[in-house]
Amino acid sequence: MKVAVVDKNGKETGRQVALSKEVFAIDPNDHAVYLDVKQYLANQRQGTHKAKERAEITGSTRKIKKQKGTGTARAGSIKSGLFRGGGRIFGPRPRNYSFKLNKNTKRLARKSALSMKASEKAIIVLEDFTMDAPKTQEFGQVLKSLGLENKKSLIVLGESNNNVYLSSRNLKGTNVITSSELSTYKIMNASSLVLFEGSLETITTNLSK
Repeated sequence: MKVAVVDKNGKETGRQVALSKEVFAIDPNDHAVYLDVKQYLANQRQGTHKAKERAEITGSTRKIKKQKGTGTARAGSIKSGLFRGGGRIFGPRPRNYSFKLNKNTKRLARKSALSMKASEKAIIVLEDFTMDAPKTQEFGQVLKSLGLENKKSLIVLGESNNNVYLSSRNLKGTNVITSSELSTYKIMNASSLVLFEGSLETITTNLSK
């Protein structure tokens, strides 16, 4: 599968790159994608939620009415979760939401996500470029040239480029990462995937193992 390489002005350079069939043209595994996205989102959760149960709130422990003869349900304490101001019944407690996922499953999920984007023709291969200084307006012009100014896009650099990253931070819907930070969630969350030419080799090498 070959894709034309474009420059930062959105014009074709006359060159083409071949996208590996083992990475960009596999039969997508939807369940692997689901598991990897689920793990990514689970790992983002702090898990610090906490509600006080009846043993933890301040209040009297005296029996508020006699056991029998009232015609109503028995009640032992004002701290019961049935009363206003009482403790919460089975309230949330701090916990860790992360779970283990095999490397092969994660690799399959990323290849599946990339293959989906390739089949949707949502992958752009961009010629490597650098910026002398962080300039949001200049980077915004690059996105406009690529037709991505109003789209949610993920831009993958071959290596860390601080000026390009800083130029993109204030642009809504644009996420700039290096090839080592690529995840299934980020791929699926973007409508367009822009791969710097220098990132292709690293992505193919990492996912072909």
